[in-house]
Amino acid sequence: MQPRGLLLLLALLLLAVTTEAGKAKKDKVKKDGSECQDWRWGPCVPNSKDCGLGYREGTCGDESKKLKCKIPCNWKKKFGADCKYKFESWGGCSAQTGVKTRSGILKKALYNAQCEEIVYVSKPCASKMKSKSKGESPASHP
Repeated sequence: MQPRGLLLLLALLLLAVTTEAGKAKKDKVKKDGSECQDWRWGPCVPNSKDCGLGYREGTCGDESKKLKCKIPCNWKKKFGADCKYKFESWGGCSAQTGVKTRSGILKKALYNAQCEEIVYVSKPCASKMKSKSKGESPASHP
């Protein structure tokens, strides 16, 4: 066989193998997928404590699935990690309460979560003035 014919045969064989591999991959995706369109998802339940890796259960008709999920450990908000909000800037500090507040408008509800349209959060105000002893220049002392 001539080298040119051998290269052509090799190219055709390589093309056939990659095509079959692509088909096998597509078939696998179809087997794992579901025809159901109306999935109802529950909240993310951490494996331990109140944050970290966990699972979310979903149902659709007679089918049920579990998906891996994660609740960030710095996410302690009462409105949950499945409700995403766009927050405005922090307001001024209230002299009476010692806290400042801001509101957030619902941007996205993940996994059909029941979310409030507007939420309010507050946090303690920062201390008044920090000491500047480290920033003093030597010239200021006689």
